[in-house]
Amino acid sequence: MAHTFYKYQGTGNDFVFLDNRQQTFSKNNTKLIAQLCDRRFGIGADGLILLENDDTTDFKMVYFNADGNESSMCGNGGRCIVAFAKFLNIIGGKTTFMAIDGVHEAIISSEDIALKMQDVTSIENTANYTFLNTGSPHYVTNVDSVKSINVKLEGAKIRYGTPYNETGTNVNFVTQVNEDTFAVRTYERGVEDETLSCGTGVTAVALAMHKQQKTKATSVTLQTEGGTLKVSFNEENKGYSNIWLKGPAKQVFKGEIEW
Repeated sequence: MAHTFYKYQGTGNDFVFLDNRQQTFSKNNTKLIAQLCDRRFGIGADGLILLENDDTTDFKMVYFNADGNESSMCGNGGRCIVAFAKFLNIIGGKTTFMAIDGVHEAIISSEDIALKMQDVTSIENTANYTFLNTGSPHYVTNVDSVKSINVKLEGAKIRYGTPYNETGTNVNFVTQVNEDTFAVRTYERGVEDETLSCGTGVTAVALAMHKQQKTKATSVTLQTEGGTLKVSFNEENKGYSNIWLKGPAKQVFKGEIEW
């Protein structure tokens, strides 16, 4: 049977989208999800996202990594599902939706989608790295040049290392460009490779750089391999609030696939 799907990307972070408001897709079929995300034997994507009905918000987001397993929050996926919901005429210029880490707000402009992230109240800051959860766990480390890092090799060492070997962590390598701009490359768990961009990752980097006093700015520009994102926030006594992730989200194509 042929099923309709949509492909979206946010700064090169790409996703397969399915409208699952009628509950026609089985969320337990991890093998099928992984196959759909496979770039040689399927559609190809960093993850698969279902749009479903929700009782208290406009819609619900269910996100799966490319390995087929349901995962924690995906920032670029969150921005892309807002664009998808707008395409389906579910929402207008503003929305609230449910994700695995709770309710998110989003605002749609002509070019970008701004997604409000959850408050961050705990940050582990050491001489060599900063660790925090921005909807997904992120390890942030500064390097002389992100261009020279073997992200897959070095990221995997940290991702599977102590103390993250039970659930794993995403890993971000950062180089400062100027006062309020940072270049970022990210290794994503579940993808088990570098992705061109990571929304929760750049959010973590912006907060980590402010926490490390690398910048005094509360609106930070993040240059990823797939494009530019912006993160703004308010500093609190023990963390950060009013965190917004902003950038483009575009439909790439619509298709049909049999399973």
